[in-house]
Amino acid sequence: MSKDWSIEGRYVEYCSCDFGCPCEAMGQPTEEYCTGAVGFIIDKGHCDGVSLDGVKVIATFYFPRAIHHGGGHMQPILPSSLSDEQRDAVFYILSGADQKIGTMFQIFSVIVETLHDPIMTDLDFNIDVHARTANIDVPDSLRASSEPIRNPVTDTEHRMLTVLPDGWVFHEAENVSGTTKSMSDLKFDLKGTHSSMAYIAWGPNGLTYDLDESRRKFKLAS
Repeated sequence: MSKDWSIEGRYVEYCSCDFGCPCEAMGQPTEEYCTGAVGFIIDKGHCDGVSLDGVKVIATFYFPRAIHHGGGHMQPILPSSLSDEQRDAVFYILSGADQKIGTMFQIFSVIVETLHDPIMTDLDFNIDVHARTANIDVPDSLRASSEPIRNPVTDTEHRMLTVLPDGWVFHEAENVSGTTKSMSDLKFDLKGTHSSMAYIAWGPNGLTYDLDESRRKFKLAS
């Protein structure tokens, strides 16, 4: 039986592509493969009667080609502090079950062919979209940080936005510089590569708001 759920929060991604990530424009990854990590912090959410407020979700991934070719690997990382009901709700959402075709988790349920054992552990994870900074620390498994891109000549901050009116993960994202090292099943060591962060609102039918509604609700820095 399908469940009623919704999530609003903050999202960050890291991958092996150059700044801007050509995958966002339906291009090929900078390398022949794509590897990295994604994570989101739920500021307000529920799944049926289970509150998901404050829940933090992270996953590492690897795709041997552009992600739409499939063949992907993914390893979820969740806080050990989650209740059994919250953990079951998160895995139900991540599974893509009962979700509209073409929505984020439904797509990942198709292109991820190998799901590695989840890591349940203590973790530190923060995102500040306005400051364009993020930090992930999962002891012995994953370290990641995001900071503003800097002009290589003047060293001043360089701001770049991705706007996707028909996006399936977000509508608008701040592009930043990422540094990520994974020591878990999916190992990588990335320095100064693509990272982006966004406000997100998801439900079983995909993004909750259109671009205009999202801009009214989630204001990026001016």
